[in-house]
Amino acid sequence: MKKTIAVLAGDGIGPEVMVEGIRVLDSVAQKFGHDFEYDYALVGGAAFEVFGEHCPISTIETCANADAILFGSVGGPVNAQDDQKWKSCEANSILALRKEFKFNINIRPIAMIPSLMDISPLKAKVVQPKADIVIFRELNGDIYFGAHEQGVDDNGVRYATDVAEYNEHQIASIVHQAFKATQNRGKHLTSVDKANVLATSKLWRTIVDEIAPQYSDVKVSHMYVDNCAMQMIVNPSQFDVIVTANLFGDILSDLGAVLPGSLGLIPSVSLNAEGFGLYEPSGGSAPDIAGQGKANPIAQILSAAMMLEYSFNMLEEANAIYQAVNRALTSGKRTIDIVGSDAVAVSLSQMADAIIAEIMEASLV
Repeated sequence: MKKTIAVLAGDGIGPEVMVEGIRVLDSVAQKFGHDFEYDYALVGGAAFEVFGEHCPISTIETCANADAILFGSVGGPVNAQDDQKWKSCEANSILALRKEFKFNINIRPIAMIPSLMDISPLKAKVVQPKADIVIFRELNGDIYFGAHEQGVDDNGVRYATDVAEYNEHQIASIVHQAFKATQNRGKHLTSVDKANVLATSKLWRTIVDEIAPQYSDVKVSHMYVDNCAMQMIVNPSQFDVIVTANLFGDILSDLGAVLPGSLGLIPSVSLNAEGFGLYEPSGGSAPDIAGQGKANPIAQILSAAMMLEYSFNMLEEANAIYQAVNRALTSGKRTIDIVGSDAVAVSLSQMADAIIAEIMEASLV
């Protein structure tokens, strides 16, 4: 099968982990008889250097002509944010793509990896039985897209206002997708809001309750976001699928990503109503270690696996990557961020080598 993939490596460690993700995809193509065509485009600071903007029209066109987007990371050093190359780089890149392609659903799977239990910041008794959560985060509404204002009032007092907005259609779209995913998992959906305070959350909860009868095989729980944050730390195994608004999802998904021990292990996908997707690792551009071979390529590799699963319906191929990652980690191969106490750190390319070897050596079903 031939598929065209728009490759946006970005900045920092983005290009080097992308190389490893492409190598893994090439191994899958070789083993399963596919043809993946890569169409490269610039984004973030890399694009600004050439075009004077973070997400140029040529990049948008490249993505529009592809079957899926494989994204790396964007952004520069924290102490250089006033530089025009880096100022608002992430917002101008990611939000521009979300707006252009109407990505309204972000899906982030967070699963404990048995061979890495020792590196989780939580005690083994807390994450056992194995925590396995999928977070559905709405992307097109909430406080990020409402009106923003800063000023000084008549008394000389500085103020700021950010408006959170949702309509029923935005909420219903992601809630339906979360219910469908839950039906194929543990059949327990937790809807997270702040309905005791926020009008947007009250509408959110109402829509969830209206839709719930259509999925009678799914148990639905409502949870306030502050309690959810606590529960994800004290008892993460209670959760199956979480669905929540943009702001809460932003925070909870990053909190949850820490559970396995490193952001370098967590992939994600952003989808629109037509199923077109952007796949990216959850970690940042980490410019402090860029070019040193220390980055963890696993989140990028798993993002590629999610692309095979969600966009291309190549379930066997995606599972081959998932299993290869687990086997490589079990064998003791670890990058420096996940090395723990019983393994020796390897470089990002050596980590990818181990995963590729596992893919190529495994028997086809």
